[in-house]
Amino acid sequence: MKTLVTGATGFIGEFLVRELIRRGHHVRALVRPGRDTGKLEKLGVEIRSGDLLNRESLSGICDGIDTVFHLAGRVTDWGTREQFYRAIYDATMNLIDEAAGNARRFLYMSSVAAIGFGRHMKGIRETDTAYKSGIPYNDAKLDTESLVLSHHEARNIACTVIRPTNVIGPGSVWVRDIIEKMKRMPMPLVDGGRHSSSLISVDNLVDGTILAASSDTARGKTYHFRDDWEVTWKEYINDLGGLIGKKPFGSLPYYPARMLATILDFVCTPMSLRPPVSRMSIETTGRNNDIDNTLAKTELGWKTKVTYPEAMRSIGAWVRDTYGQG
Repeated sequence: MKTLVTGATGFIGEFLVRELIRRGHHVRALVRPGRDTGKLEKLGVEIRSGDLLNRESLSGICDGIDTVFHLAGRVTDWGTREQFYRAIYDATMNLIDEAAGNARRFLYMSSVAAIGFGRHMKGIRETDTAYKSGIPYNDAKLDTESLVLSHHEARNIACTVIRPTNVIGPGSVWVRDIIEKMKRMPMPLVDGGRHSSSLISVDNLVDGTILAASSDTARGKTYHFRDDWEVTWKEYINDLGGLIGKKPFGSLPYYPARMLATILDFVCTPMSLRPPVSRMSIETTGRNNDIDNTLAKTELGWKTKVTYPEAMRSIGAWVRDTYGQG
């Protein structure tokens, strides 16, 4: 299989590229000018320079490609609506327009956030109604899903949407951001950290992503990926903090925390300041986001392979290399 990967220098992208290469697939990576491509080149990846917001730079990028894995986007819990829509919606529109009529498959990496935060999502299926929650990242993801699937319905290109939960592994934002916050300041739990952390190992996600890209059944479908781990936020944050000798400090009730985060988003974002706590972070850690993953299991044969202890061991090794001993 000849593949194009966007976001190949990012966290999930790097793991996906390595696994595609290991399985014998040819990988072409779209990389913005100035990015370090040394790791990719050592793996034998074909490097193409371009910018997803510059249509001319994408000309020919999908020539000879079987499957496009589109992972690039703005991945953070804060920012303006314009920043998220340009990096997520506009960038995807440019890429899929180029891919249509050239590549055969288009796999879009979305997020559980697209379903719409502000409620417990335990058991929600792919066919259940998603709605906009007013959080720019979430809304941009949902609109981009609709854009991608509209191309499938128009028979421009066969498309599949992937919605992972909170992806962890060496270098994940759900590792790096939490550890760096705990090193800077006291970090409270939300609602006592009693809700499921709804995690998925990057290795398990990559396995499911490749399964979806290889399945004819997956054409035009959306799939939820969440590992079957029984791990609360309290357990996970304590496990992470233990790697650097830190512990969470106290707890914030969900509704007051949500109100505070909404105010901080409103005040800090226009000044290009990252808020100390964002509404997105509160919605993620203060609600149960154990979306239903049955469809991926029954249609793709996917299952959790890497266990939570195994995932934490690899994270621990990365933390020691990056931050030293706690």
